[in-house]
Parts: sequence; structure tokens; C-alpha cells
Amino acid sequence: MNQADVSKLISQLRIAVRPNKRHLKNADGPEGRLLKLRKTVTALVKHERIELFYNRADEARGYAELLISNAIRYGDRHKATMDLADYWLLEKQLVHKLFKVLVPRFENSNLSYTRMLKAPREYPGIYYKKSVLELRGNPFPVLTPDNSQNRNLLHNVLLDEARKEFRREKLAIMANKLAAETATPPSPIEVAKTVNQPQNIEGAPKV
Repeated sequence: MNQADVSKLISQLRIAVRPNKRHLKNADGPEGRLLKLRKTVTALVKHERIELFYNRADEARGYAELLISNAIRYGDRHKATMDLADYWLLEKQLVHKLFKVLVPRFENSNLSYTRMLKAPREYPGIYYKKSVLELRGNPFPVLTPDNSQNRNLLHNVLLDEARKEFRREKLAIMANKLAAETATPPSPIEVAKTVNQPQNIEGAPKV
């Protein structure tokens, strides 16, 4: 079995996992650390947007991505996936939300299922980086500014100039068409007067 076939046997994360160590100490040891991560994944699936410390959000994000990826890949009839959902979701009613709400939302998505943004920290206070972890497609207002309507961006400036040029060309065509339609030919009387008007011949005496 080659490497391409092996990659089909497992779900591939759509986020970059940091190789450096995360400082997530807990008084209860590794069990307490895992319990805190399980609470974080449960809160993320339940509320779809949570604010917490950066290190904790960064690690819990990978487990949430793996949970949703396996749910999409194997469905609710796969025992290992159901055991995984039962472990990470402390509130069991959220298992139904995972397969009936999140799976249809993300099954055709090409992006990661979660988004993590840096949040401002309280000042003065202890220096711990904070972040916002959310599921894509949540019903809350977006946190990132929409720069697509910024008129100072290069592509918007070029589009504005292209619109102005197109408008000038259309107005010029309309003006030429209107001038051609309003220009009336000379009447027969004016033509006759022009023909019968005596022409001055060079050297001929003027009357």
C-alpha cells in the first residue's frame, strides 16, 4: 500500500498544527488537562463561538477539527466515530447536533471547519494571549472587517476607473447616435436657392 492509499484511511486536518509545546498545566494532572479540553470542545459545538486563552484554544481546535472530519467521513453508523463523539462531547444532546447540523453544513466545504482569531487582552492584568474560537457559518456577526468595499484597495481603484471609462464610452456612443438622429436634411427650397444663387467668377464684373 503506497502513501496515497494510506492517507485515505485517516482524516486529514485542514489546519496547521504547531509543533512547539503548549503550556496547559492543570492541578489534576493529565486527566484534568484532558477534561478541560473536552469542556472546550463541548462549549465550541454548543455555542459555536467562545473566547478563551490562546494556547487552550489552539489545542482544542485540532480535536474539534478531527471530530467534525470523522463525523463527515464515517457518519453516525460508525462505532469508532460515535465513541469519539461520546468522549469529546460531555453534553450528549450535542451528538445529535454534530451529525444533523454540523455535518450538513460542512460536508461540501473546502475550508477548515473552525476559525481562530486573536482577541485583545485586559490591561492592566496578567499577560496571557487570548483568542476567539468559532465554527464557520455560525449565526453571529462577523468579527473580521469587510475590506471588499474599501475604495482605497488597488482592485477597487482599478474597477472604479474601468467603470468610468466604460461609462464615458457609452455616453459618447449615445451622443453620436443622438446627433445623427437629430440632424435634419436641407429642405428642397434651400437646395433650390443654393443652386440658383449666382456664383462669382474670377475676373467677371460684379453687378
